[in-house]
Amino acid sequence: MVIKYIDRENKGIYIEHPPAEGLLKFLYKNPIGSKTILPIVKRKLITEWYGKMMDKPSSARKIKSFVDDFHIDVSELEKSIEEFKSFNDFFCRKLKPNARKIGNGLISPGDGRILTFENISDVNNFYIKGRKFTLTEFLSNKLLAEKYQNCSMVILRIAPNDYHRYHFPYSGKPSKSIKIKGNYYSVSPHALFKNYAKVFCENKREICSLNINKEKEILIVSVGSTMVGSINSSYRINTIVNKGEEMGYFSFGGSTVVLIFDPDIFKINQDLLENSKANLETFVKMGEEIAIEN
Repeated sequence: MVIKYIDRENKGIYIEHPPAEGLLKFLYKNPIGSKTILPIVKRKLITEWYGKMMDKPSSARKIKSFVDDFHIDVSELEKSIEEFKSFNDFFCRKLKPNARKIGNGLISPGDGRILTFENISDVNNFYIKGRKFTLTEFLSNKLLAEKYQNCSMVILRIAPNDYHRYHFPYSGKPSKSIKIKGNYYSVSPHALFKNYAKVFCENKREICSLNINKEKEILIVSVGSTMVGSINSSYRINTIVNKGEEMGYFSFGGSTVVLIFDPDIFKINQDLLENSKANLETFVKMGEEIAIEN
């Protein structure tokens, strides 16, 4: 499978080559890998062990080659390459103030490849393999699923080489996160196209409700992944936050942020919808407008 995405800024179509792509193909497409090695890799113990390895000072030697291999723009970073004390320290890097412009309407919570759906039911038309995606499974809450069943959904997939802090897509008052225990399947396209419902509905995730205006809310769901040591929230609950303010960060690995909202409040930008209907993810940066206010 060739992984293609469109860059929103220059409209070019590119092929993605995830780190350890050969291993991912073996784990998710080879019967031997999926039956013998994958059950071990998805476990919390392995992910936490690898996370600790990436916290060691010796892991800092991986930074330079990682930056070179994935053409990371170091001019945006708050610290120089030499200042990072471990690979995880670099992985959770902060950007300089004003490195990202904050747009109008609903913005992307992070850098990454985005899919958009006017109605959650459309998700099953994009991913065609495996069991059907259900909101009840994803949210692990029947009442919450009923409340948001006809809403729009945005899926931001953050690749291992992307900036790994995520931000509030709109101003409001965030709730305490509901934590759901789970596995650590990869969120790479190789895993998602194999069985996306399994990945989204069985991985560790946290659900935050952002109250934006009286009864109007946005659900923000952060999803862990293989080799992501933790989902780290950095906001204060029940305190007004500004659009673009940091919400949290992921430790080493790929990860995902999902937004769910009423289409009567926000209308997803047409270019993002058209790309998704063409089976293409769109690369966006944190702060870019992804939906306009109705």
